Amino acid sequence: MGSVERSKKKVQLWKKAVVHFSLCFVMGFFTGFAPTAKSSIFSSHISLSNKPQFSPQPTEMPHPAVTPLPGSNVNKATVVSDQTPVPVQRENQEEEVEREEEEEEEEEPKLAPRKLIIIITPTSTLVRYQKVFLRRLANTIKLVPPPLLWIVVEGQTDSNEVSEMLRKTGIMYRHLVSKENFTDIRAELDHQRNVALRHLEQHRLSGIVHFASLSNVYDLAFFDELRDIEGFGTWPMALLSPNKNKVIIEGPICDSSQVIGWHLKKMNNNNQTDARPPIHISSFAFNSSILWDPERWGRPSSVPHTSQNSIKFVKQVALEDETKLKGIPPEECSKIMLWQLKFPIEKESYDPLSNVASDGNSDEGDKSRR
Repeated sequence: MGSVERSKKKVQLWKKAVVHFSLCFVMGFFTGFAPTAKSSIFSSHISLSNKPQFSPQPTEMPHPAVTPLPGSNVNKATVVSDQTPVPVQRENQEEEVEREEEEEEEEEPKLAPRKLIIIITPTSTLVRYQKVFLRRLANTIKLVPPPLLWIVVEGQTDSNEVSEMLRKTGIMYRHLVSKENFTDIRAELDHQRNVALRHLEQHRLSGIVHFASLSNVYDLAFFDELRDIEGFGTWPMALLSPNKNKVIIEGPICDSSQVIGWHLKKMNNNNQTDARPPIHISSFAFNSSILWDPERWGRPSSVPHTSQNSIKFVKQVALEDETKLKGIPPEECSKIMLWQLKFPIEKESYDPLSNVASDGNSDEGDKSRR
């Protein structure tokens, strides 16, 4: 009995499987003959619903006709209207950007580059505490906006103190060494200045040259005035002597920025040959191109001038025609922006008021300190 029931169950399972397979076959057969219009309509409906709510307006511009591919149902008008606005908009945007850039360039002021200031500082082994005064001057020059070149000329020595100090200042500098030996401080300083000027001429360094002594004290606005000099410039300076308790003004007398006279420290009517030019070594500046491009300043290049004494040549050129000199500051040269102090030296008492070396008996203050 158990085997008969088991066989009946197997027959029923087979019958169910055959019926299920038959139903699936019939459904698949009729589905294959069914039309696909609903799916295409549905897809087109979806694509239409995703289109943007607006379309670019066509512009009346000549445009080459677009020929649709054979067999395609694309409308020509639609193709032209969809493609023409794009390049037009880009061209308009580019024109607007260019116009804005031109307006910004016109509004922005064109700033001229600042001129290079070349400061020449001679040193001497005869000067007491020269390293201290050199550091003080370096702290002043460090505050001047660039570009600035500091040329320091030193006598030949075994010490590297000056070189090490210059490296730590952060100032653009050139350190020159003079191999000549001098016993006269004035001759030594003039020689060192000429060494620096020959260096400028050899390397054709273009800038406004100023001789800064170790004893100079500056108003920082002074260096801004230097950059306005085209050829030659001059200014009044105060010479201070603490032992004599007086201040001497030396320099030009100006009408606006035109030099019309000079403050003279002293006049020697008896001996005109010894009369020094009425311009202090630190009270004038000049364009360095006068050294290596004299034709620019109306002088023939064949005239020798810098072989031995460049300072004498520059002073001669500056003083031969006062109209070349520009007085600074332009307000009638009435503002003092440079002071020169006196300090003692080791072997002789050096008086910056005379800019020459004198014997030790000429200054009682120096004599008493000895």
